[in-house]
Amino acid sequence: MTIKHEIKSQLAKLLATEDLVVEHRKVETAMFDVQTRVLTLPLWDKASENVIDMLVSHEVGHALYTPNEEWWKEYEVHPSFVNIVEDARIEKLMKRRYDGISKTFYKGYTELHNDDFFQVKKKNISEMILADRVNLHYKIGTYYDIPFTAEERFFLNKIDVCETFEDTLKAAKALYDYCLAEEQRKEKEKAEAEDFSNFDLELDEDGDGDGERPMNGTRSEEVDTDDTDDDGEQQEETEIETKVDTHIGGHDGVTEISAETVESLDEALKNLTNEGARENVYLELPKLDLDKVIIPNKEIHDQCQQRLSQAYKKVAEQEQAKLRGDTSHYNYYTEYGIKKYLEQTEQDFAKFKKSAQKEVNYLVKEFECKKSASAYARATTSRTGVLDTTKLHTYKYNEDLFKKVSVIPEGKNHGLVFILDWSGSMSHVMLDTIKQLYNLMWFCKKVQIPFDVYAFTTSYPKENRDENGYATPLYEAKDNMLLVENQFSLLNLFTSQSRIKDLNEQMMNIFRIVNSYRDFSYRDLTPYGLELSGTPLNETIVALHDLIPQFQARTKVEKVNCVILTDGEGYQLSYHRTVNRTIMGESYFGRGNYGEGCILRNRKTGKTYNCGYQYHDFTKMLLRNISDELTNVNFVGIRIMDGRDAKHFVQSNSDDFNSPQIEKTMQQWRKTKTLILEDVGYKVYLGLSSSAVGNDAEFEVKEDASKADIKRAFTKSLKNKKMNKKILSKFIEMVA
Repeated sequence: MTIKHEIKSQLAKLLATEDLVVEHRKVETAMFDVQTRVLTLPLWDKASENVIDMLVSHEVGHALYTPNEEWWKEYEVHPSFVNIVEDARIEKLMKRRYDGISKTFYKGYTELHNDDFFQVKKKNISEMILADRVNLHYKIGTYYDIPFTAEERFFLNKIDVCETFEDTLKAAKALYDYCLAEEQRKEKEKAEAEDFSNFDLELDEDGDGDGERPMNGTRSEEVDTDDTDDDGEQQEETEIETKVDTHIGGHDGVTEISAETVESLDEALKNLTNEGARENVYLELPKLDLDKVIIPNKEIHDQCQQRLSQAYKKVAEQEQAKLRGDTSHYNYYTEYGIKKYLEQTEQDFAKFKKSAQKEVNYLVKEFECKKSASAYARATTSRTGVLDTTKLHTYKYNEDLFKKVSVIPEGKNHGLVFILDWSGSMSHVMLDTIKQLYNLMWFCKKVQIPFDVYAFTTSYPKENRDENGYATPLYEAKDNMLLVENQFSLLNLFTSQSRIKDLNEQMMNIFRIVNSYRDFSYRDLTPYGLELSGTPLNETIVALHDLIPQFQARTKVEKVNCVILTDGEGYQLSYHRTVNRTIMGESYFGRGNYGEGCILRNRKTGKTYNCGYQYHDFTKMLLRNISDELTNVNFVGIRIMDGRDAKHFVQSNSDDFNSPQIEKTMQQWRKTKTLILEDVGYKVYLGLSSSAVGNDAEFEVKEDASKADIKRAFTKSLKNKKMNKKILSKFIEMVA
């Protein structure tokens, strides 16, 4: 049903030609706030498509043309009369604005009349007051003949020419005064008829059977006196007042009548709503203070260098203790373990950097080829207006004698933002993931594409804390706003702004740290705060709403590809909500859990989003939201996973768990250990096997290897090359 609501919300926005905020709530009638531009619609779950379309179109008409004025202070008229005339006016204006909408109103009102929403099927319409007949005329008059006298048609003409709300009020007032006078006249005639009937009965009781009035007697005198006339009029007014309300909009002493068809329709429309439906909760994203979220690049690597200096200092101290023969302070592990680890890690990094150049060069070549192909595909050829002298001799049979020029438009300049999962579950694949990341960074550096690399974490210590020692909030919390924990941080590990020498040193720092995660040895080399943590993936997507625009403004790039490398999903975010205490009579700011009835709303785009109960659904919702807002950004996911997770990964990103396409995709996985999914929140979602993601594609064998060993090594090398090139080619295609 939420999908239906979303569709109707988009219809309302299209009709209004503005990004109205449309909310579907458990309310009896539609409302529109002129100030906030919020259109609140009831949950018409039981209504047909035709009826909903008509009701939405009607309410948009009010949103566009009905002002928020306190008209009752000037006009003493029942609101139902104003509603009748105003409904006619705004629907006329909507039909004038949209040619095809007349059919929408026709179908909708036809269904309502067939279901007797106006409560007129058992009534004689000709005996209804003029206001009710006028209302039916403008609602169902296109196919149902509503009777009017020549005098009454004056009011139809008056309503037909209403263009402004002021016209509506004047016409409604005239219609109200006429109907009120008609009702008073009918009541007076009725009262006089009853008096006359009672008079005849009294004559019969006195024995005068001719039914004529006596010329003298007490009764004739009472009837003919002025006092009797006044009493009669007072009696008539009292009888009328007992049948209708006595005031309008708070104005006492004004006799009033109302239109029954308006009240009947309003009451019947209430039955179209689902009383058992859960109230929708419209949620919004917080605007994070990035200065409190982002840990600067320099701060991180200053800590890394400080910790490295401390390690070398410890090694030197152990070497001195050994020379002194001080066994009480000597530790073999510190001297040889750490020293050997540091030396070996530097060697491994140098070796990897050298071997990666072939892959980086491949990326550059692919990029240049695809970039050129894209440019020439957009190229245009035009005549210059200058004669081509080499073609002059063909003037008798050739009209094309002018030189031509090919114009190749410049493509948009690109930037890359990498998001790295710094969670504990990444420990066994972190080194391989870093290697893939480094390849892409070297590629960006070589083709001069600006980039930033961030790692999300919940472990980094916060400097800003309150009096109780808790980290200060990252944003100003409000009711129904998604909740981001204060401990969330983004580590700015790398940036293209760094000099090549500094960047190389920084890459070595992180390589040294993640290399220890394979067996968690030498953890004391990891600076405080850079330990692996939870998975604030969804918090990161919230932060990207502001982070990416800042990146674009700083680097002057037009197009951004945001690459998120992760091995799983993050937890659903809860939201802030006011909780009322029934016992203590106080309220406090608590939290609500995301679930059924929760809808994410983006005020910038005017769109709303709903998701299921699974973790991946929540992330997918956030990705769709940010993609709709940042239209010049491609979000690419790189999911690193074990073989057992592959099928679940494919199923969770499919609309049908039993789709034949799933098995076809799994065959691709079993063959290549790669998956490529498109438009699943991410524009492209790449699945990579954790067992193969960082494997070296180089052909390496031992000196004493057998023919079988050589064959297996060669096959593995080709397989890895094929896998890497397929994934990287897809990535380069997007960048180019």
